Amino acid sequence: MLAIDRNALSRRLLLAGVAAGLALTGVSAQAQTLEKVTYLFPAPPLLPAFAPIRLAQGKGYFKDAGLEVSFAVGRGGVDVAKQVGAGNAPIGGIVGDGPIMVRGNDVPVKIVAVFGGKGFMQLVVREDSGITKPADLKGKTLTVMSYQDTTFYALLGLMASVGLKQDDANIQQAGPVGVWQSVATGKSVGMAGVPDWIAAVQATGAKVNVLPTDEFFPHMAQGIAVSDDMIKKNPQMIRKFVGAALKGMKDVMDNPDQAAIDFVKFVPEWQGKENEVKVALNYYAKLVYPGQAQLGEVNVERLTKLQDFYLEKGFIQKKSPVADLYSNEFIK
Repeated sequence: MLAIDRNALSRRLLLAGVAAGLALTGVSAQAQTLEKVTYLFPAPPLLPAFAPIRLAQGKGYFKDAGLEVSFAVGRGGVDVAKQVGAGNAPIGGIVGDGPIMVRGNDVPVKIVAVFGGKGFMQLVVREDSGITKPADLKGKTLTVMSYQDTTFYALLGLMASVGLKQDDANIQQAGPVGVWQSVATGKSVGMAGVPDWIAAVQATGAKVNVLPTDEFFPHMAQGIAVSDDMIKKNPQMIRKFVGAALKGMKDVMDNPDQAAIDFVKFVPEWQGKENEVKVALNYYAKLVYPGQAQLGEVNVERLTKLQDFYLEKGFIQKKSPVADLYSNEFIK
C-alpha cells in the first residue's frame, strides 16, 4: 500500500478549497458588476422587428458585454424619443429619422446605430392590384398604421418621388393589425408595410408583391436612440449596448432561418408560427439590413435628404444641425 502523507493531503485539500472559493467569488463579483440598463421599446417586444435586441439578450451578448438589460415599453417611437430625451430611460428604439421629428421641439436625442442601410418601410401590394411601380398608386386605396407613424411619412416620400401627392391616393390609417388585415381581405390594395406585416399577410394565403422603396425614397431603418446627456455621462454603456445589439443583427444577416429558430426560443409567444418568423427575418436580411459600409452606421447623406424632405412637406418647422441628429462613434 502507498503511504499517505496526511499533512500534505490536508494542505492540498485546503488549497483546493481556497481556489474554489476564489472562483466562486470571482463569478459572484462578475455578476454583481453587471451594469443594469433598461431598454425602452416603442411597442411590445414580441415582433420579429426587434430580433437584434431579443437575440442579443437571449444569446447572452449583453451579459458578455457587462450589461444586465431589462425591457420596458413606450407608446410608439415619438414617445420613446421623448422619454429618452427627458432622461426617463437611458436608451431606446426608434426609427432612424426620429431625431429629425423631435429635435426641433427641444428633445435632445441622437441615433447611435441603425439596424440596416436600407429603409424600414416596404410598399406591399396585392398581386391582383395591377401595381408594379409607385406611379400606379394614383387613385388606389392604401393602408398605413397611423398618420403619425414614420412609415406613413415614408409612403408620402415615395409618392412624392414620382410626382404624387397625398390626395392622389386614398390613404387610410388602420392600426397595427388592420394595416395588414385590410390587404389580406382586399379592403385595400396595398400598404406601407414592414417585414413583420408582410409575413402576416402571406400567412393568410393572400398573394402580394413587395416593391422595395429604398431606390425611390431614402428613408431609414430602426435605430438605437440615446440622449445628449447620456452620451456625456456614460459613453461606455452605449458602446457596449450597441456592440451587443449589432451582433444580434449580424446573426439575422448571416442565417435568418437559424435566427428565427433562436428568436422563437426566446420569444415563445411565436411557437407554432416559426415559419412566419422565418419569412419576416428573411425579408429583414434581404430588404432592410444590407447596405452599410460599417454595421450600424448612420448614412449622413440619407439623413440630410430626409430632413430636407420633412421640412419641405411641413412635417417639421425648422431644421436641426445634422450633426445633432446622430453619432457614429459607438459602432466602432
